[in-house]
Amino acid sequence: MKVILLEDVKSLGKKDDIVTVNDGYARNFVLPKKLGVEATRSNLNDLKLKKSNEAKLAKEQLEAAQAFAKEMEADEVVLSIKAGEGGRTFGSVSTKEIAQGYKAQCGKEIDKKKIILPEAIKSFGVFEVSVKLHPSVTGKLKVKVTEK
Repeated sequence: MKVILLEDVKSLGKKDDIVTVNDGYARNFVLPKKLGVEATRSNLNDLKLKKSNEAKLAKEQLEAAQAFAKEMEADEVVLSIKAGEGGRTFGSVSTKEIAQGYKAQCGKEIDKKKIILPEAIKSFGVFEVSVKLHPSVTGKLKVKVTEK
């Protein structure tokens, strides 16, 4: 019997896979536990529509991330931190501060977890920070750190 899996099943396959199983296994395990449905024409058609819809959504998300990355490259975030004697800084600039500054200055939100800082910003100047917007799209954001 052919079955469309609704969830990942360790010994059979991943979600949305079409697998062939014994009739008894399907009737006694896969179907009663709602791990899969029988691969009828209507279910196969539903699966095809679902996959095409997911592909369309993934493409739209990729395009939106690419557009946001282009907008972000033109933006600049200005942050100020306290300085001591000799131009030394107290503390450093965190991803949380960058995200809050970007929202306040540019009106757009970035998740602080998606900002990639190779090392903490502990000096004044202009820095280029990477932001992971999508698994295949990474944007660049300019962060200008000034003295308070």
